[in-house]
Amino acid sequence: MRSRGRSIVSIAASAGAALAGGGGLVAQAQDVLPFPAKQSGSTAGRTIQESVYSPAPAVSHLPKGAPNIIIFLVDDAGPGLPTTLGGEVNTPTMDRLMKQGIGYNRFHTTAMCSPTRGALLTGRNHHRIGAGQIAELANDWDGYSGTQPKSCAMVPEVLKSYGYHTAAWGKWHNTPAEQTTAAGPFDYWPTGYGFEYFYGFLAGEASQYEPNLVRNTTVVEPNKPKDGRPYHLTEDLAGDAITWLQQHKAFTPDKPFFMYWASGAIHGPHHVMKEWADKYKGKFDDGWDKYRERVFVRAKAKGWIPQNAQLTPRDPTMASWDSIPEDEKPFQRRLMEVAAGYAEHVDTYIGKVVDEVERLGYGDNTLIFYIWGDNGSSAEGQNGTISELLAQSGIPSTVQMHIKALNELGGLDVLGSPKTDNQYHAGWAWAGSTPYKGTKLLASCFGGTRNPLIARWPAKIKSDPTPRAQFLHCIDVVPTIYDVVGIKPPSVVNGIPQDPFDGVSFASTFNDAKVKEVRHTQYFEIMGSRGIYQDGWFACALGPRLPWVPGLPKGFFDEKGQVAWTPDKDKWELYNIDQDWSQANDLADKMPEKLAQMKEVFTMEFAKNKGFPVGGGLFVPIMRPDLRISTPYTEWTFSGDINRMPEFTAPALGNKENVVTIDADIPANANGCLYKLGSFAGGLTCYVKDGVLSYEYNLFEIQRTRIKATETLPVGKVKIEVITRYAVKKSAGPLDITLKVNGREVARGQVPISAPLLFTANDCLDIGVALGSPVSPEYFDMAPFKFNGKIEQVHVEYTK
Repeated sequence: MRSRGRSIVSIAASAGAALAGGGGLVAQAQDVLPFPAKQSGSTAGRTIQESVYSPAPAVSHLPKGAPNIIIFLVDDAGPGLPTTLGGEVNTPTMDRLMKQGIGYNRFHTTAMCSPTRGALLTGRNHHRIGAGQIAELANDWDGYSGTQPKSCAMVPEVLKSYGYHTAAWGKWHNTPAEQTTAAGPFDYWPTGYGFEYFYGFLAGEASQYEPNLVRNTTVVEPNKPKDGRPYHLTEDLAGDAITWLQQHKAFTPDKPFFMYWASGAIHGPHHVMKEWADKYKGKFDDGWDKYRERVFVRAKAKGWIPQNAQLTPRDPTMASWDSIPEDEKPFQRRLMEVAAGYAEHVDTYIGKVVDEVERLGYGDNTLIFYIWGDNGSSAEGQNGTISELLAQSGIPSTVQMHIKALNELGGLDVLGSPKTDNQYHAGWAWAGSTPYKGTKLLASCFGGTRNPLIARWPAKIKSDPTPRAQFLHCIDVVPTIYDVVGIKPPSVVNGIPQDPFDGVSFASTFNDAKVKEVRHTQYFEIMGSRGIYQDGWFACALGPRLPWVPGLPKGFFDEKGQVAWTPDKDKWELYNIDQDWSQANDLADKMPEKLAQMKEVFTMEFAKNKGFPVGGGLFVPIMRPDLRISTPYTEWTFSGDINRMPEFTAPALGNKENVVTIDADIPANANGCLYKLGSFAGGLTCYVKDGVLSYEYNLFEIQRTRIKATETLPVGKVKIEVITRYAVKKSAGPLDITLKVNGREVARGQVPISAPLLFTANDCLDIGVALGSPVSPEYFDMAPFKFNGKIEQVHVEYTK
């Protein structure tokens, strides 16, 4: 919502004057973008002799001194982690930027990945742009479509038109899932939204060791270790950004640049090399409850939170540290040590990009926004896991099952390695959100939405240790960028009329910590968890689910299996957050009239932003999980060299009845992967080892089912069939697997429990080779285990 009675344009005029060094910048006004093509100043005659050559002077649409702009966005990170703010995870880069700039301690996100990213880059609320849910769980309601409209142009599209060089790295998560194959279409890829260069991944998460990456619109072959070091995605993204900066300096030194660098860290899986995790050995031995107490005291001492802030209690549904069995505590401690190393690692490599910005002479006139988290710390690991999508698939497991599987892989030191997709216990996520209630996915709690923002711009912002406590939202970043550059927001971009902004500029806060609020109202909603802010008051309803509790609460469905929950059943809370920093004192019972007023404001804001129905984001993951599979097809024919087909777009071989038919030429001593879907943390694969046809179904590492023929494959032309049928037709039901060679059954077995949804968020279907992460330990050390025969064709067909 715009600040009352003030448009972004009027705010720009007043805010610009507040910047150091005099008045604000003013760019050439242009209501319709792109700018018209430059007209010739010459006059063409019949011959050169009769013509006049007088080129028109070059025109710059930007004011002199327009700043470079960088947004660093860390994933799934709460305010209770960085040492800069009182936490116990070393963040030297944040330390440096804070000392040289300013910090914002009431900056907010949406509580979820795609929604925050879309809102951040457009300046519009997440439901307005169809991002009320992550792209993979989109549905047909306007606020949840998963397709972000060009009527809400992203900031790179506008800056590019004005003359900026634009580029993005890392996690994107704003493209419809069904459009993420190498065939596109590419309209909603980063390059379709104004980024001239992109290097990263389109999905919501990625292995840090074997990510499925794209450069611009081309799928990138898996990266190999460099300089004797193991490959790590964060290091790759930093290195690529540094190379891009060097090329920019060499090729277009007269242009300012806009960089959006969004890490995969510290989203699960928590992947970092052992030496980084080992830095934290023993530091978390007393658990998450004590951690919160220590961080709370230090955050006050550092002035990051006010002295009257209260430490909110642990939710009764979340385990205390003392309740964890002693034989499980080493596992839980190591999960946090890995997460801490992972977080320090990403901060360190952000620092390397900042170092290069300074080395190239750009530091003084580069405005950096460092956002620590697109939402709060993630509790999706629930009780602690070696395979983080297991809990999200709704498959029950025990911590002892995870420890047993981990021990078979090599024990605690395997955590953080390519052999696990580990994520810490929800208690650590809650600790990382100190002093607030809640975690990621809870839009009702600041533990899900309140993320630290650091801003540095030496040319214009005076460093100041006083935190800015104005209530802000991620939609306010783009209007602030336009403000400081002097750009009037266009009404038409690429022929498409533009929707109004919801964000407001906060440039007025850059050099005045006590300036009046610029944002007066803001709604929040993710999957039914919701809240509304207005002028120092916050009302909220927790919603129907807690991210750390497996499954759904009792009563969500009725006895017929129909959804019984409605928003009307939710209890609302009310807080005066100008006096109650952390939502510790619920005033709902004492002030029912105020609560009723706030609920009315929520209804109006939610309707205006296309948010209804409340809880619309639950429709696919909870009510219609069958719609989670993006592909509309039921039959495929692949050549033998098709690979890197994202799992969201690939045949659902692990939970649909199907027949895979492979026409292959088998050599003597055949070896290699015939196909694989997923990764070492969960997937299935058909392969040949020493001539023996084999199949493995890997249920998120806690259960592996291997089915092998008893004789070797014949040499020459062979037809192999893998037949999958439900033994019991139900979600996660057992599967009967039959292997046939030239029509004759050679092996049979049963998968006790199937994965009801997906194995991975970012790995792929590969034919003839195991690119990305290998599914099976049988060929882990031989990956990519390319088949040494020839696959003529693979045909896949759903049978029911």
